[in-house]
Amino acid sequence: MTWNNARFIAIIAYSRFFYIFLYGLLLFAPAACRVSYSFTGASISATVKTVSIPNIDNNAPLVVPTLSRTITDALRDYFVSQTNLVLVDRNGDLNLEGSITQYVVQPVAIQGNETAAMNRLTITVSMKFSNKTDPKQNWDTPVQFSRYLDYTSSLQLSSVQESLIAGITEQLVQDIFNKAVVNW
Repeated sequence: MTWNNARFIAIIAYSRFFYIFLYGLLLFAPAACRVSYSFTGASISATVKTVSIPNIDNNAPLVVPTLSRTITDALRDYFVSQTNLVLVDRNGDLNLEGSITQYVVQPVAIQGNETAAMNRLTITVSMKFSNKTDPKQNWDTPVQFSRYLDYTSSLQLSSVQESLIAGITEQLVQDIFNKAVVNW
């Protein structure tokens, strides 16, 4: 056997050992981890298994009957789809509860003839968050989340309200999710 052949066999033997070691490491490493990560950037302890999100109350002076259900469902759907958490009715490891405190339309972009070129729909929610497994992450006081979208004043609110609510809800849900479980 020549020197080159012996070196080639040693490299093959070493690479097999390396791949077996790497496979074993990848196989057993997740079991030793204490924090789970997702592609959303969420950092949730492996001990957290459930989330509860009761119906969000609508305490805004101007009430849209479907708004509470829309935001509640969107928040529930987002947590379930972006994490491995199981949604429970109450007493989840993570708990989010809150209320809609503002639903208002205001004129913006006033023109020279003192009419608004654009109107702005703003929705504000006040949320509380508690984490049974890590109380340091609890929000001691409710946190206000507010988002808005503008629309041209030539349109009636009733004709664009549904799409505006959908867009604002998406932004609010992402803000709440990020504040609750994306600990950047």
